[in-house]
Amino acid sequence: MNYEVATAEKSTVKVTMKFSPEEWTEANGKAYLRNRHKYSVNGFRKGKAPKHILEAFYGKGLFYEDALNLLLEEHYDKTLEAEKDKIDAVGRASFEIGEGTDLDAGNIILVATVPVKPDITLGAYKGIKITKYEYTVTDADVDKEVDAVRANDAKEVDVTDRPAQLNDTVNIDFAGKLDGKAFEGGTAEGYDLTLGSHAFIPGFEEGVVGMTLGEVRDITVTFPEDYQNEDLKGKAAVFTVTLHKITGKELPALDEEYLKARGFDSLEAYREKIRTRLENIARNRSRNNTENSILEAIAKNTTAELPDALVEQEEEASMQRLESNLMYQGINMDSYLRMVGSTREEYKKNFETEARAAALNQLIIEKLIDVENITATEEEIEQKIAEQAASVGKEAEEYKKTMDPRQRLYIESDIKVTKLFDFLMANNEMVTEEKA
Repeated sequence: MNYEVATAEKSTVKVTMKFSPEEWTEANGKAYLRNRHKYSVNGFRKGKAPKHILEAFYGKGLFYEDALNLLLEEHYDKTLEAEKDKIDAVGRASFEIGEGTDLDAGNIILVATVPVKPDITLGAYKGIKITKYEYTVTDADVDKEVDAVRANDAKEVDVTDRPAQLNDTVNIDFAGKLDGKAFEGGTAEGYDLTLGSHAFIPGFEEGVVGMTLGEVRDITVTFPEDYQNEDLKGKAAVFTVTLHKITGKELPALDEEYLKARGFDSLEAYREKIRTRLENIARNRSRNNTENSILEAIAKNTTAELPDALVEQEEEASMQRLESNLMYQGINMDSYLRMVGSTREEYKKNFETEARAAALNQLIIEKLIDVENITATEEEIEQKIAEQAASVGKEAEEYKKTMDPRQRLYIESDIKVTKLFDFLMANNEMVTEEKA
């Protein structure tokens, strides 16, 4: 097999692999051995008919597709490894049969289009004005969190003596109409909906608030202009809603028994523990948003031709995060997509803008680490491992025996990224903006 590598558009390279008739014959033979058990011919036991008999009976090209796949299995990865200094693949390649291929004659040309890490031209990244975010924790935040924890411990109770309110779970029937006509996905019976979950389009859940048991109410809502279903976006619909059941939450009393069950002698000690946790969250949020602010400022004057595969990876990651969040709320992804009138591939495009930003940001980080020669020392890595070991109650040496090799690489990368942002904060004009 001979191959050629050529730069192509949108940060891809084309790897053209040319195979000899002898290699093609060998691949066809292997494809026959791998697949002959699938075929029957009169006069032969299944899987025992000779190759030429099967080809005469089913067609000469019976094993061509499998033979082509075998050539790729055997040679593509080896080619990438041989060219690893030139090809930094960032996604799955696409394959096609090259011009000039003659399968019957055994002249085979396969072309792989490989997405690669693009060249990046950095904009200014030092001496610029950048917002530094600082989030603070107030007494009101502590109060809110105390109530939220109590809500998690609350008992579900059937409500019969008041209308539905936010945070209740209601069981409803609904039937939506557009210009007086029912539309697909707009009708359901016995649907459990938590009011305030924002699972439905804006206005729907708010319209259910205040309904009483057995009440039937028409709720008019307008689908968002960016709604996935083209037939519904921006249009007003009327949902006839019937309320069957209201389930509320009965919060536990914030008394001595409740506090002792959580290991606290006083309300003050409990609140202090919550405040410490919220302050850690605020500190991490401040750091994360400041890092995003830095990347956003640098990205404004940075250019890179992003390959589609890199963007699609980020889109898929966003979809997986959405699916996890929906599962946490007890919502099935397929049901959600039907409710919003979209397919998975259509909905994924909602994340395209943020996916492009995320892909570019990662390239910026990698480029700056390289340009500024930022490294993680062995001592720094060992210290981070010791910290992780202590967090799970283990000695460092014992913990290292259980570590996946990739975990050490992640620790090294994390140290480099942290040092990079420390460097960027020290070398730019950071303007603090306080947030509640």
